[in-house]
Amino acid sequence: MTRPFRFAVQGTKATSGAQWRDLARKVESLGYSTLFVADHYLGPGPAAKAASLPPQHLAPITAMATAAAVTETLRVGCRVFCIDYHVPAALAKEAATLDLLSDGRLEFGIGAGWSSAEYEAMGLTFDTAPRRISKLEEVVALLKAHWLGEPLDVKGEFVNVSGYSGLPRPVQSPRPPIMIGGGKKRVLSLAAREADIVSINNVPFQAVNDDGLTPAEEAVRRLDYVRTAAGDRFPGLDIEASPYFTEITDDKDAAIERVAGLMRVAPEVLADHPNVLVGTVDEIADRLVARRETFGANYVSVQQAQVDSFAPIVERLAGK
Repeated sequence: MTRPFRFAVQGTKATSGAQWRDLARKVESLGYSTLFVADHYLGPGPAAKAASLPPQHLAPITAMATAAAVTETLRVGCRVFCIDYHVPAALAKEAATLDLLSDGRLEFGIGAGWSSAEYEAMGLTFDTAPRRISKLEEVVALLKAHWLGEPLDVKGEFVNVSGYSGLPRPVQSPRPPIMIGGGKKRVLSLAAREADIVSINNVPFQAVNDDGLTPAEEAVRRLDYVRTAAGDRFPGLDIEASPYFTEITDDKDAAIERVAGLMRVAPEVLADHPNVLVGTVDEIADRLVARRETFGANYVSVQQAQVDSFAPIVERLAGK
């Protein structure tokens, strides 16, 4: 079974309430499924430069609630909450409240964190990857238990929550869909077992990686991690990906040459890279269909700057 296409916009900035509300309404009107925000906090300065993050205008929870309040069908989510930026028990309640007040339109993304520079700037300890993923496992267990509304007794190395029942109950049953993202075997396997949406990180922009795999071969390997761990769950999973670079153009070669120069990579690496979408509307639509078969991605998130230019592709493929 092939999962139908869905499309989302990653909203990264707004300089006024009106601008954000207008963006949410536009995203909905153009047929996108979801408006995502990010869980990053750095404004301009040396920390943001070290983290390679653009200025972060909006905190996620308030932005999601506002977007839901001015739309009717648009789903809202954070791509993705970082386990170490929030108290897990409080985040579980915030999420349930968002699902209730949006009439069941929350998509809940959660991840193990990745930006050591942002952690440092915020005064947080950036633990080893194995420990962060272990914490992620415990947080996901807490979320699921909290949203069931039954007495909580979740105890582990990182999460210890007990003695009360979770309120409010989410509107979506049995719970809001969970999205977990990553690029390595352990976290993708966790996502395959526990999530409803698996977000697969961009693969490296190099001709061959340290394991001797091309970008396409690495993307296939990551999908295989998911398929193997998911087992019978796999046909029901959405596989989400966000193109690193997208441009609708009649001159694909010129666009590839320009970006390759900026990234200091060979143009041939970019031309067929799984996370690059460059070409006409027809070419990109055909490429997405082909890549869904090869790399699994049926849920595509584009950046805020592409909301208008990408809309013809959304119109053509959404739900198909």
